Amino acid sequence: MKRQLLLLFMLVSVAMTAGAASKYDNPDTIVVARDGTGEFRTVTDAIEVCRAFMGYHKVIFVKRGTYKEKLIIPQWLQNIEICGEDRDQTIITYDDHANISMDGRFWPAELKQQLVDMGNRPKLGTFRSFTVRIDANDITLKNITIENNSARLGQAVALHTQGDRLRFINCRFLGHQDTVYTGMPATRHYFENCYIEGTTDFIFGPSVAWFEHCDIYCKANSYITAASTPQEQAFGYVFNRCTITAAPDVDKVYLGRPWRDYGYTLFMHCSLPRQIRPEGWHNWQKEREQTARYLEFENTGEGAATDKRVPWSRQLSKKEAKEVTLDNVFKREDNWKVEP
Repeated sequence: MKRQLLLLFMLVSVAMTAGAASKYDNPDTIVVARDGTGEFRTVTDAIEVCRAFMGYHKVIFVKRGTYKEKLIIPQWLQNIEICGEDRDQTIITYDDHANISMDGRFWPAELKQQLVDMGNRPKLGTFRSFTVRIDANDITLKNITIENNSARLGQAVALHTQGDRLRFINCRFLGHQDTVYTGMPATRHYFENCYIEGTTDFIFGPSVAWFEHCDIYCKANSYITAASTPQEQAFGYVFNRCTITAAPDVDKVYLGRPWRDYGYTLFMHCSLPRQIRPEGWHNWQKEREQTARYLEFENTGEGAATDKRVPWSRQLSKKEAKEVTLDNVFKREDNWKVEP
């Protein structure tokens, strides 16, 4: 009799545990609220309960508030949408920058001590300075602000992407140098109705990214983009129907400079302000004039004049421009379709 009762108890315990483990294994929305009125107080905690490789769409709804957290969406997640209640009042923020001391983070203690003994004080570096890093595929951010709130003491990434098929709808990305890093070749990102600000190279990396009706705000005399597109990749950054603006004290902005030899950037149907340099583009290194792929098509505004552009940039023909479509830019065997 005791054995039967023990077995029954064990079966009930297992059932209860299984039920608890699967509580969030469904397409229902998870609510995050900093004030404690949701199921979780941080986005990180909500991400933690999502099942690996979900076959359904899961929404994490984030109420108004400021969430100070360094958020990583790991590669084993997919089909997650993080949706803010209000774009300007739902903010994920952190304040790391490249020149902060590592303080033991990400480094084994023994290795850190060896570096210190050699007279080196390890720094965080650009690629660990992110506020949000997305390693997963099929992730959407909507109606939310991602901010790197560090002082202007070095590179400081707000958004760092590694995954493929990422969508950013009506979001803000705030920072200074290196605000948005699209960090993996051949991955595809779609930005629509987003606001992106920064100082130097504040949109940079090797990915394929389409920016549709975005507002790009230049906070300093510098460079908007720094593409590092691989040679074998047909497209890099495409800005379509975007509006570029600049701070009142800014008077010298370049559309981009190639971080690597075959950097690809296209501005088409965009509004370019007077602060854009007449030459348009910077070579970063002289030899990159032979390889950089810098293109424009039917831009408007005081900064759109083409007569003084660098000779190694190019204006697309109408025939060429017709081939630059979302379907062609994002074309892969998976036939991903952007559906805002």
